[in-house]
Amino acid sequence: MIYGVMKLTVGGSLKTVFRPWVEGLENVPAEGPAILASNHLSFSDSFFLPAVLDRKVTFIAKAEYFTSPGVKGKLTAAFFKGVGQLPVDRSGGRGAGEAAIRSGISVLERGELFGIYPEGTRSPDGRLYRGKPGGLARVALATGAPVIPVAMIDTEKIQPPGKVVPKLMRPGIRIGEPLDFSRYHGLEGDRFVLRSVTDEVMYEIMKLSGQEYVDIYATAAKRQIAEAAKKQAELEKARKAEGDGPSDESSGPG
Repeated sequence: MIYGVMKLTVGGSLKTVFRPWVEGLENVPAEGPAILASNHLSFSDSFFLPAVLDRKVTFIAKAEYFTSPGVKGKLTAAFFKGVGQLPVDRSGGRGAGEAAIRSGISVLERGELFGIYPEGTRSPDGRLYRGKPGGLARVALATGAPVIPVAMIDTEKIQPPGKVVPKLMRPGIRIGEPLDFSRYHGLEGDRFVLRSVTDEVMYEIMKLSGQEYVDIYATAAKRQIAEAAKKQAELEKARKAEGDGPSDESSGPG
């Protein structure tokens, strides 16, 4: 009931205001379980994709979105529940990953659509990063559900970091043909199989999105970017300190 209302209000508003274009909508089955594996460019990805689908799709969301105190916290929790987000505590390391996997399996066992971002986090620079094998592949092999690669296009340009007012433009969504990994059923404990499945999905996402592929994890890239920014700030601070110091040139008579 809540999802239907949110679908009409939030989904309808997004479609009316931003008019997202979609290719490959016929690749999403009308019924039965399926995994939608997407690149991740923006916070809004989890809203634009469900907005263009006729079926409910459930994504994993940070538990903090559901437990914040106050009126704002309750409204936020209601909003995320309404648009099909599932709370998972990500602060527990490996335990958090296991909880997310169990949640995904439960969604698929109910015959529903499960959305996942194999990169594990948003791209820091618009490029496509290495997929993490622990979630997507394990859920796919445990359930036998088909994996449908999805490419979000230009969603990061709508509201770049630091911008409060979103830019009115048309994002895009390309949905690829379902991938069948039933040949690996029962091998979800084999790390080489998990890596192979994940890489195959990422390759299909790359073809759909046209993104440059980077063979490192996005989390590592974010650390590198943060470290580079910190070093640059330190250099700028050092240069400024040198400029404010006493001059080496003598001011006395020659």
